[in-house]
Amino acid sequence: MKAKTGHVKTASWRTRRMHLTLILTLLFAAALIVLLIVIMASRKMNKVEIPLPWSNERMAYTAAEQSAMQTKEAFSTDLCIGSNNVTREDVSLRGNEKGGLFSLDDRRVVYSRDMFEKVYPASITKLMTAILALKSDKMNDTVTIQWQDLELESGSQVVGLRIGDKVTMQSLIRGLLIHSGNDAAQAIARIVGGTQEKFVVMMNEELQAIGATGSHFTNPTGLHDENHYTTVYDIYLMLNEAMKYDEFVNIIQVPVYDFQYWNADGEELHVTLDSTDHYLTGQIEPPKDVTVLGGKTGTTAAAGNCLAVLTQNAYGQFYISVIVGALSKDDLYADMNLLLGEINE
Repeated sequence: MKAKTGHVKTASWRTRRMHLTLILTLLFAAALIVLLIVIMASRKMNKVEIPLPWSNERMAYTAAEQSAMQTKEAFSTDLCIGSNNVTREDVSLRGNEKGGLFSLDDRRVVYSRDMFEKVYPASITKLMTAILALKSDKMNDTVTIQWQDLELESGSQVVGLRIGDKVTMQSLIRGLLIHSGNDAAQAIARIVGGTQEKFVVMMNEELQAIGATGSHFTNPTGLHDENHYTTVYDIYLMLNEAMKYDEFVNIIQVPVYDFQYWNADGEELHVTLDSTDHYLTGQIEPPKDVTVLGGKTGTTAAAGNCLAVLTQNAYGQFYISVIVGALSKDDLYADMNLLLGEINE
């Protein structure tokens, strides 16, 4: 009987020990789980969220909207921004003239009159012709003049080239900007664009690229066409863009140019070209302490007398000023001097 009792006690102890081991194992496992939960929670709390470059909300913008936002931001920081009309006490343009005065140093519209209204640019168009020429890989070419280059209305301003003449692109762009030669403009358009029609497409693409959305061109010369138009503000944009090219800035300061070319027989010829800008030729004096560096003129019956110039004041600050639609050259330069009188104030 004693042996049987001892056996029962031993079995009971073993059972209790197994139960205890199981309980301890479960407790340890539970503790381990709790610890892991605490560690994971802690890591989550301390995690730094790095936003993706494009969130789902950002991706909702179309490519066009993104481009528009970027363009708006660039224009607001790099270009003069102002309203259609900004008055100055001492400036009053006459008649139907439209104009603007733009401070390049502090990106400010100092004065404007109907600067977003449709106008005809006349030969100020040649700013865009020059931009495309300077951007091209054709500036070292020698051009043979063809009949298409000389198809111009009677009385057009020309350098005087003839079919078969040979001239460098360097000379053509000077004939374009200094003397406003329409034959030079058409030759440049043909060489840069392949055809004048393709060049016109390039002009309108470039206008859109620089933000000149109020403009549409139909030719490289500025000769009148109802569908060839711009705004005062867009003229500012064109001149501002052209100034990025050192060669352009150098050319527009030249009052007289010795235009060299060769006729079909190979004979070297020269013609003296005067600037169409009366400030450069000394026919008109700017206000005191104002330096006119140059620009572009334009005149047609529909456009009136037009002028866009780059100037510098007594403190070395740069301005662009534009007037279109003057009834005469006397009115044009008198009113331009009113604008330029403001740059030292």
